[in-house]
Amino acid sequence: MKKGRGRTSRIRRQKLFRSSVSRGVSESYKPEFIELKKWLKDRKFEDTNLIPACFPGTGRGLMSKTSLREGQMIISLPESCLLTTDTVIRSYLGAYIAKWQPPPSPLLALCTFLVSEKHAGDQSLWKPYLEILPKAYTCPVCLEPEVVNLFPKPLKAKAEEQRAHVQGFFSSSRDFFSSLQPLFSEAVESIFSYSALLWAWCTVNTRAVYVEHRQRQCLSTEPNTYALAPYLDLLNHSPDVQVNAAFNEETRCYEIRTASSCRKHEQVFICYGPHDNQRLLLEYGFISIQNPHACVYVSEDILVKYLPSTDKQMNKKISILKDHDFIENLTFGWDGPSWRLLTALKLLCLEAEEFTCWKKILLGEIISDTNEKRSLVIAQKICQYFIEETNAMLRKVSHMKDEEVALINQLTLVETLWTEELKILQASAEILNRLQTPFR
Repeated sequence: MKKGRGRTSRIRRQKLFRSSVSRGVSESYKPEFIELKKWLKDRKFEDTNLIPACFPGTGRGLMSKTSLREGQMIISLPESCLLTTDTVIRSYLGAYIAKWQPPPSPLLALCTFLVSEKHAGDQSLWKPYLEILPKAYTCPVCLEPEVVNLFPKPLKAKAEEQRAHVQGFFSSSRDFFSSLQPLFSEAVESIFSYSALLWAWCTVNTRAVYVEHRQRQCLSTEPNTYALAPYLDLLNHSPDVQVNAAFNEETRCYEIRTASSCRKHEQVFICYGPHDNQRLLLEYGFISIQNPHACVYVSEDILVKYLPSTDKQMNKKISILKDHDFIENLTFGWDGPSWRLLTALKLLCLEAEEFTCWKKILLGEIISDTNEKRSLVIAQKICQYFIEETNAMLRKVSHMKDEEVALINQLTLVETLWTEELKILQASAEILNRLQTPFR
């Protein structure tokens, strides 16, 4: 093993990375945070543990004012601070939601309220919260099509689905928006534009926490589990931390307890879940550097790319993989090819006389040294193909950054994704090379 390539070394590098980005510059003096603090105090919330700060690498987040011990409550946000469908129904929108058929979805109710309150400006009771929300987002649906075209194929397909979903959401909501005209002096079409709804959709999608609400007859039966949590939603994601977060029915507060300690003046993180970078970019609009859950997906067409076209049993093998759910979520990770990927390749590499043993392959049994060797060789070829493709994409992105200056931030995001995937593939290539040593 080369020095600095093992798991221990990687953990050491992650710790060094975390320490380098942990120190932030306080932003509590800024007018928008002074106003937010007053607004929260009026709603019975005062924070003694954290302050808003700007950090290198992650941007705006929350910094610890004192050392935090394992299991300590870091935020307890009262229900009165949460923006939920209950908030919307109690507002001026409630009567319009109650009479609309078919009932609007909880998501539509929240998005409508956000757009309306943002339009209200200084008149909005939620202005202090709205002022600290991002003005724009970097989810794929917000990126230019030429940037999305640079995504890895699996992510590109999901990004296109996301765009179609949001466009459909907007189109299907326009009649409801028209019913709100009595509330506004301006034309509702100018208020509830696609860009305004997109901003609201991204706000809910990227920042809402999970809180179960009772089913309302005036809302559709879609899950009513969204809650926007002012101040709390400044916490950034790290895959390396563990927290306990949930709405406490007894205290009627959304509470977060840290499962690890944190030193004074360090950034406090939460974990959005064990998501890979493609999922993080799709759902939240960012990449996590050295994410232990990051991976590179192998699609069906690449899976069979280096297998002999003369294999008469290939269609049957593919059918077996599909029937047993072994055709998707095949990946390369920091620890090399996944067990699922190697298992699929072992089955595809079965010789005609070995084909009857396919069930043993799915159970993890070794059929022969020849089968083991062939599957590793194919995995190495696939990995090398991805390395070449990734390097080509990085060159393309670099060229576009020179040509499309206006898109440099979006292109840098894509560049970061490909760079992280290249690191994973290079680690996998080294592991595959070692795995093949006994067969040489």
